[in-house]
Amino acid sequence: MPDQNRPLRKLGFLTIGLFDPANPAAGHESTLQVIELGERLGFDSAWLRHRHLQFGISSPVAVMAAASQRTSRIELGTAVTPLGWENPLRLAEDLATTDVLAGGRINSGLSVGEPMHWDTVKHDLYPDSAAVEDFSYVRVERFARLVAGEPVRDFSGKQGVVEEFSNRVEPHSPGLRDRLWYGAASRKSAVWAGGNGFNLLSSSVIFPDAGDEPDFARIQQSQIRAYRDAAAASGQPQERTRVSQGLVVIPTDSASAAQRKKYQQYVDERTPRTAAPQGPKRMLFARDLIGTSGQIAEKLYAHVGFQEVDEVAFALPFSFEHEDYVQILTDIATRLGPALGWAPAGA
Repeated sequence: MPDQNRPLRKLGFLTIGLFDPANPAAGHESTLQVIELGERLGFDSAWLRHRHLQFGISSPVAVMAAASQRTSRIELGTAVTPLGWENPLRLAEDLATTDVLAGGRINSGLSVGEPMHWDTVKHDLYPDSAAVEDFSYVRVERFARLVAGEPVRDFSGKQGVVEEFSNRVEPHSPGLRDRLWYGAASRKSAVWAGGNGFNLLSSSVIFPDAGDEPDFARIQQSQIRAYRDAAAASGQPQERTRVSQGLVVIPTDSASAAQRKKYQQYVDERTPRTAAPQGPKRMLFARDLIGTSGQIAEKLYAHVGFQEVDEVAFALPFSFEHEDYVQILTDIATRLGPALGWAPAGA
């Protein structure tokens, strides 16, 4: 059995929130019900993927706001919000508002870079400024300063009888800056995140450096250690150096025969892409972990990337049904989590 001398401290899950375009309300309601179930099962966090012009959640801030009114304890996050699609000031306002509504439970994961399929959307997304938009780390630095409450302008105070203006983003939510995460898939991004006061989200996709052997777990371990070294060198406080790992796990303890067959087919179809680096950037994918909770726990404890963390946000498979997610989450909370030394919130 796994070594439980190093128990898992925080257990979360990540969902894409798929929906039928002919009936999107049902899919969004399913996502909210899954988050409610997560809270009842004692999960520490629920995370939402961010998808644009697809049939997944395009506005996780709105979904988190809704979920905040149907839950009381579970933390809510994005993994990740691509800032290339966002106005940093407006996003700072929306996240701060949602964090206030949630009582300080929001964790925002971020990334930078050009929006996916940039040439197909730039004329509608930035019709007047596409050629000069800055999609570098500067964009997320600006967003973080706004969330932290740094001044936006010199102007503030009363104007007339009613109007009163602030020089910072309002509402200001103290503590939200410390709950910003960066989704880093490369060593460069991990080092940048560590040196700039962001927590680290490390997922099931990474980009090796030149010369790296195509060993996902070893590269992830190296990136996490580089992140921590950079954070320590910059004097970042420990509360800003949290690391979460996000692999796909599919426990089958209580699954029906039909579910097990479907799950195995899903994994078999995705496994070939893990055999070698993909594309010009040599992207590496982690293998999906399927089996009983005991079998998955054994694999995790042997995974040197997992050995570096004490919190996870296991990713739910993209294309399953609501009842499948109920079974998987229940097995994670009641079997896999305890096998990793975790105890549900409130236990």
